Amino acid sequence: MGKGDPRTKRGKIFKGSFGKTRPKASNKSGKVAKEKPAPPSS
Repeated sequence: MGKGDPRTKRGKIFKGSFGKTRPKASNKSGKVAKEKPAPPSS
């Protein structure tokens, strides 16, 4: 287990792939782009 193992996080970083062990996008930071509501036109 290590750099050559594609099942581990280190192996995925070494290989440059993504999966369950190394998710590409994580929304844990809470910084999600929200749409601004349209200003009321009167």
